[in-house]
This record gives sequence, C-alpha cells and structure tokens, in this order.
Amino acid sequence: MLWLLLQVLASCLWLGHSEVVKSFETSCPQFFFREVPPNEALQPQNPAWICQRYKNQYYFATLYDRKMRIPVYSAYIYQPGPGKRPKTWLVEPQLIGPTYPKTMEKEWTLLNRYNVSLKELSQSQAILHDYKNLTGLNRGHLNPNGHHDDYSSRMATFTLTNIVPQDEKLNGGAWNNYEQQTMIRRTQGCKTTYVIVGAVPGNNYIAKGRVNKPSHLWSAACCVVDNNYIKAWAVIAENDENQVQLLTLGELEDSLTELYGRGEVSLFDSDCPRE
Repeated sequence: MLWLLLQVLASCLWLGHSEVVKSFETSCPQFFFREVPPNEALQPQNPAWICQRYKNQYYFATLYDRKMRIPVYSAYIYQPGPGKRPKTWLVEPQLIGPTYPKTMEKEWTLLNRYNVSLKELSQSQAILHDYKNLTGLNRGHLNPNGHHDDYSSRMATFTLTNIVPQDEKLNGGAWNNYEQQTMIRRTQGCKTTYVIVGAVPGNNYIAKGRVNKPSHLWSAACCVVDNNYIKAWAVIAENDENQVQLLTLGELEDSLTELYGRGEVSLFDSDCPRE
C-alpha cells in the first residue's frame, strides 16, 4: 500500500514539473558543467527559464528573453552524429501560461487544438510569421541540430525559442565552419563537452519591432577530458560580418561583461579554465 502511495505521489510531482521552470539548478541542471548555469549578469528584464522538452524528454536548456523575443543562450551537451535535418518548426506553449502543454508543439496544434489565438501566442515569443520575408538574415540556431545524434534531439532544436535573426552569410559561412569543423577538432579526446551559445541583443529589430536582431553571437565550450584535465575555448562574431574570433573562455567572459553591462559574466563553474 505504501509503495502504491509513493508511486502516486511521485506521479503527482512529475505532473507538476513544468517546462518553463523556476531555475535550471532544480529542473534540468545536467546541461551545465558541474550543474552550474551562467550567473545573473546575462539575465534580461523579463526572463523565462526553459527546459526544452520534446516527446517527454529534456534535450537542452534555454534562457529566453520574452521582451526581445530571442533566446539569451541555449546550453547543451555536444553529441554530433549523422542524420536528417528536420523541417518542422515548434513553439513553447508554456510561455503563454502554465496550463498549456509542457512539451514544444507546432503553432498549428496550439491554434487548432488548444484554441490559442495568434495574438496570445505572439505576446510571449516569436512566431513563424516574424521570420517571413527576411532580407540578408535567416533563422540562426543557437543550439544547432548538427550537434545531436538522433532525430528527436535534432527536432528539439527546431523551436523558435532557440532561434535568432542571424546574418545569412555568417550563418552559412564562418559560423557554420566553427560549428561543423572547429568543434570536431577542438573536441578530440573529450569525454563530455558542455556548450553554451548566446546572443547579445542589438539595436535593430525584425517583424515591425517585435524580434530583436542580436549585435553579436557567441559560443563557449567546457570539455572534460578526464578527472585531471579540463579544457575550454570560445568564439564571438558580430552579426553583420562573416567572421568568427577564437578566444579563451576568460576573454569571452570579459567581452560579454562589457557588451551586456550588467556585471561580471561567468559562464561555467570555476573549475573550467579561463586561460
């Protein structure tokens, strides 16, 4: 009887476990090195902490800026593999409110099955229409689908809460080279590589001022080789130039401290080397 009661209690706790969460430390800490997310220096005015959930499984974590309608950063574990690129785009129901599904859904599903209006949906996040008819920009993944090794994990990256308006030459050029080539070289010998990719809000917008166009994109990696050796690296790119600058983790944190202007930025636990 006690066992049954415990099972019922556990299921109730699980049902209350929402995708838009109070903190990453308590809900999906596994995507951060030593379970330590970046500090509050990156936190926007109106944040949402999203444990990105698809088909009842968490695949990565995103700090989302509801006001700018872009992610601040997405954090994931690097596990590249071959596979098809998904084509379907998803949105985050719980940014509308906690009563909506805890797993990412298609816009169509929310509008037709849950009777959500497009206005309700668009208040809290970017929608497909925001990314229509772009000139010189396209949908840039922070957490790229190519850094995942099965279809569900790749599909999970196709949520608009993981997307920013990115310079199309940068997205298809130097940034893509970093994601697909530099990362393969740099992760040689790594047992686990924790990655955080972010976007610095800029002064320009798309979709009649609804969605911010970031001024910079950045990425940082902390790689565990073994118990005695951890290495790190980072990059930053201006979002109107087709070039990527390779940095130490410490150099990136210094740059972000200056760019965000909200205090000293720390992206990883202190055991990840800054030099």
